[in-house]
Formats: sequence, structure tokens, C-alpha cells
Amino acid sequence: MTSPWPILMRADDIIALKTAVHRTGKSEKTIRSWCKVYGIGIQACAGGPLEISAPALEMVRHGDAVALELLREGRRDHPRVSRYFDHLGIPT
Repeated sequence: MTSPWPILMRADDIIALKTAVHRTGKSEKTIRSWCKVYGIGIQACAGGPLEISAPALEMVRHGDAVALELLREGRRDHPRVSRYFDHLGIPT
């Protein structure tokens, strides 16, 4: 099985692991698992910080696989995707 293509993130999109835990109420283990399974976060080097896409995290949290795939395709202006950016106050 191959891992999904990563979500391309802009600086405004990125949150840290602790922020993701706080926003979702999920454990670090769960967030790390979501990052691996859904490709919503990156760790540039071993031991480095995990950078997570806030909009992608919300999509996973809400079970919106369609929006996640649209985001993965770079379709940030699609209404199904842009509503997550609007919700988070992040420009598309």
C-alpha cells in the first residue's frame, strides 16, 4: 500500500501537534496516526517538529474524504474545501 500524496501547505495553514491535540481533543497518538494515514502532516527530518495542515485536520475530523481529496488536488477554491478555510479564518 502506498501512502497518500501529502497536502501542500502554506505557512498560514500549518499548526503544531500540540495545537492539533488542543483543537480536536484527540491524543497525540491519534493525531500522528491521522497524519500518517491521511497524509495531512509532514516531518521534514527525524526528531523535527510535525507540521499539520489545519484545514486537512478538520476535514479528517469531520470525515470529509471528498474535501480532503479536493485539497490534495490543490482545489482550495472549491466550495467544499473553502468552507474549512473560512471556518478556521485562513485565506484560501
